[in-house]
Amino acid sequence: MAKFNRVFVIVLDSMGIGAMPDSEKFGDVGVDTLGHICDAVEHFQIPNLRKLGLANLKKLSKVAPVEHPLGYYMEVSEASNGKDTMTGHWEMMGIHTTKPFITFTETGFPKELIEELEKRCGREIIGNKSASGTAILEELGEQEINEGKLIVYTSADSVLQICGNEETMGLDTLYHYCEIARELTLKDEWRVGRVIARPYVGKKKGEFKRTSNRHDYALKPTGRTVLNELKDAGYDVISVGKINDIFVGEGITKSNHSDSSVHGMEQTIDIAKGDFEGLCFTNLVDFDALWGHRRNPVGYGEEIEKFDVKLGEFLGVMREDDLVILTADHGNDPTYTGTDHTREKVPFVAYSPSFTGSGELPKQDTFAVIGATIADNFNVKMPEHAIGTSILSMLK
Repeated sequence: MAKFNRVFVIVLDSMGIGAMPDSEKFGDVGVDTLGHICDAVEHFQIPNLRKLGLANLKKLSKVAPVEHPLGYYMEVSEASNGKDTMTGHWEMMGIHTTKPFITFTETGFPKELIEELEKRCGREIIGNKSASGTAILEELGEQEINEGKLIVYTSADSVLQICGNEETMGLDTLYHYCEIARELTLKDEWRVGRVIARPYVGKKKGEFKRTSNRHDYALKPTGRTVLNELKDAGYDVISVGKINDIFVGEGITKSNHSDSSVHGMEQTIDIAKGDFEGLCFTNLVDFDALWGHRRNPVGYGEEIEKFDVKLGEFLGVMREDDLVILTADHGNDPTYTGTDHTREKVPFVAYSPSFTGSGELPKQDTFAVIGATIADNFNVKMPEHAIGTSILSMLK
């Protein structure tokens, strides 16, 4: 019998808590996403995260620790070679990635790839550089609409992104182009982690606005994960936000598309009010997409405060045999140079209404502690070659 009937893993996308020992190898020196956000926000109010123990885990300039936190907490480091969404999430569920995904930040995509994509899509490609999604729309959106071109761009991540106007190109056409790009970038020399459809509306500069119909076309996980094992054992594996895209549906029994991080938490709360047995896995992407990459620490801090309000609502509907784990998949220090993710440790904060204890746990050297603990809880085997060691016995 499971110790916890339902487990909720909520990923605060990119909310790192300080540099890892090897961060400098990734170009990240002195990075600290949560710490620098706290410094930048005048009155940082996160009462629910605080009472669970986040400020006990991470020293913050404007949030004091509590004497008796409700949860268990620890620092977790990434074992895989990377600092991206897929590497982080896959590791949580047992996959150790040693070969990083290819990025095209400095050069854009190779001429051969662009020419093949143009041929298959029947449109001339413009852009082909690393750029902010909102900035490239202002620069090239009118040209795409008026001349029938195709905006392709990348970022500091291993991604190929394609913009499409929902009214003039249409979502189905945009998604079709992305499927072609995904097929082409399965080749080893062009292997990117994700192809992302970036739909938008508007007719001219100043009016362009990206919509929530984004769709990620990720590579399939390189091996079985804890999600596969849970599903095969008959448990529910419910995804919220981009989790289904990250795992390409592998091991998911039901997926929920989110319009925002607030919406994602509202969906998670609704799921908690219902009945299921197994895992609810939620990703809240706005921290990363709207604030981290755009280097806006105040906006990021306000997003955390919005989450904290919803966290309070979630805690109010938890059942005695529920467990929630709050974590992140990498850092994205909004005060750092450039627009890339940052190589950081992440928080692990766990709470159940059934806990009789609380406090700090030993540091872990892999995100896979999460998947291993979940597998242990539901008495399913870890996939072959999976990494991670359970700490279920410490959560009591």
